[in-house]
Amino acid sequence: MSSADGDQDDLRPTCTEGYKPGAAKTAEEYAKLDANDESLSRWKASLGITTDATAGDTSGPKVSVLTLELASPTLPPGKQLSIDLNDPKQIAETKKNPIIIKEGVEYNVRITFKVNHSIISGVRYIHIVKRAGLKVDKLEQMLGSYGPNPTGEPYIKNFDPEESPSGIIARSGSYNVRSRVVDDDGEVYADWEWSFKLAKEW
Repeated sequence: MSSADGDQDDLRPTCTEGYKPGAAKTAEEYAKLDANDESLSRWKASLGITTDATAGDTSGPKVSVLTLELASPTLPPGKQLSIDLNDPKQIAETKKNPIIIKEGVEYNVRITFKVNHSIISGVRYIHIVKRAGLKVDKLEQMLGSYGPNPTGEPYIKNFDPEESPSGIIARSGSYNVRSRVVDDDGEVYADWEWSFKLAKEW
């Protein structure tokens, strides 16, 4: 991707000074830790970490990021702004025909993802917004810790709301966004580019 080299520093997760990520463990290893602690066992089960769910295919990515959505209470009924991240044509289409965001409204980024195997922790969503090649915004939000969902359903994560810019200058031109889902070890689970424009209405 064209902006890949210049964005690398901005797309690295912020690390807390003195924090060192522990060695990665499989779901089976986590399930066996402190097996006699009942409250810990319940917490691990809520993350999908059970001895029953430890067998399975551990090849392929630990995480599959499925969709990115822009959610807002001001969206007209029935309108949805979502990108299927498994459809390269749809991602490319948003670069040619940017998503329209209403100016001066509250909205939030929402992603849907599936944990395929193992346990994820320290995983973040980061995006860099550029206009005319200059960085105008950066968002970095933690996903949390998850194991494979026992029901097989994907997880949905809503990030903190923010307000879209407003005014004639904000509405002129489009904004290019580079998004990434990455963990503290630097493992990248998803990396894509998309665009949006601001307008008076959705």
